[in-house]
Amino acid sequence: MAPVTKPVQGQGSTAGRKNSLTVRDNRTDREYEVPIERGAIRATDLRQIKISDSDLGLLSYDPSFQNTASCQSAITYVDGEAGILRYRGYPIEELAEKKTHLEVAYLLIYGHLPGKSELEEWLHNITYHTMVHENVKTFMDGFHYDAHPMGMVVSTLAALSTFYPDSKKIRDPALRELQIHRLVAKIPTIAAFAYRHSVGMPYIYPNNDLSYTANFLTMMFRPSWTIGYDPDPVLAKALDTLFVLHADHEQNCSTSTMRTVGSSLSDPYVCSAAAAAALYGPLHGGANELVVRMLQEVGSKNNVPKLIRQVKSGKRRLMGFGHRVYRSYDPRARIIKKVSDSVFSVTGRNKLIDIALALEKEALSDDYFIKRRLYPNVDFYSGIILQSMGFPTDIFPVLFAIPRMTGWLAHWQEMLLDPEQNIARPRQLYTGHRERSLPGETKKPG
Repeated sequence: MAPVTKPVQGQGSTAGRKNSLTVRDNRTDREYEVPIERGAIRATDLRQIKISDSDLGLLSYDPSFQNTASCQSAITYVDGEAGILRYRGYPIEELAEKKTHLEVAYLLIYGHLPGKSELEEWLHNITYHTMVHENVKTFMDGFHYDAHPMGMVVSTLAALSTFYPDSKKIRDPALRELQIHRLVAKIPTIAAFAYRHSVGMPYIYPNNDLSYTANFLTMMFRPSWTIGYDPDPVLAKALDTLFVLHADHEQNCSTSTMRTVGSSLSDPYVCSAAAAAALYGPLHGGANELVVRMLQEVGSKNNVPKLIRQVKSGKRRLMGFGHRVYRSYDPRARIIKKVSDSVFSVTGRNKLIDIALALEKEALSDDYFIKRRLYPNVDFYSGIILQSMGFPTDIFPVLFAIPRMTGWLAHWQEMLLDPEQNIARPRQLYTGHRERSLPGETKKPG
């Protein structure tokens, strides 16, 4: 039942009002004043609300953290109502059009776009660290031939912790920066090696004369018997744009995991492994795979009305529509929709795009979806583009992890430098037995 609010005299004016919340506890008839800062109250301020001195104080209960801010962050701004996404204040539309993924990675991590000399140094540091230790290859060789690529990536990221013991010194700024260089540089190499292992092909070493995404495409798809291989620049650019769009997205499941594990002062390799494990889930990094499978099952534009009826009757979910944050059109989806044209000019038109466009048109003209504010999200079109570029669906979460590594590291470092952050330790509402005796025993009196 919705709470009842009483009108306040002079409600149209905020002049002279305190920036606080007055709470009345009807259990005790006491009133409490709780400060409001940046549109939020501190949950610990609720602890003063008690019914007795022995009471531990009031808790806020928020399953899945739907209305709880766990940190302050200056990295990414999302306005789900207006469909706005900005990195460090820059609109995602401008960054995707004018900047490369590595420039955006620098922006996320350091807080500003790099100048010419800064960018040169940054590119040098990334390309210098793209190789992995030969024993990492041996480690990856130990996986079963049909191991899922994302499972290999998660495990290998964690294993890197044992290769770089200096990563434990997370309070050392120079060593912390070194691990950032290593992770941004090595994640495409690890991702490509995981794919090559899964299809039984020999690994291709990095080529640092190429751009970040061109190098990745080469490691992924270069035939082992070919020395020269030039990935299509249009596809490399399209993938770079996708990487920009996926670089960060505020306190999502994997980023929150990165911060939570990092709060115990673990090194960034095991933190990113934990974040990648969160991304592995079908509700997060695997969502675009579900979209592709749904569109393949639909099979034709003629079957779209049937799918719509099934969704409205509750018989199935419409994958790629709706978002936990966005209540309007996901701005990333608009950009990806445009990128698809450049990809199809090289690969040929993917028949799934016609089903997707028909599905979007049908849904956005139906009151059922309009009233629920269900619009296409970033996953709706990204999977179609990746499939057109030759990526198998089980590599989709890995392709998400590569650019998101920069966002994870930006949040990890911000968390470490935030004096208010401590080891994460949520509270709970206990619903179990108060106390029980073991079978056959009687509780002693007193």
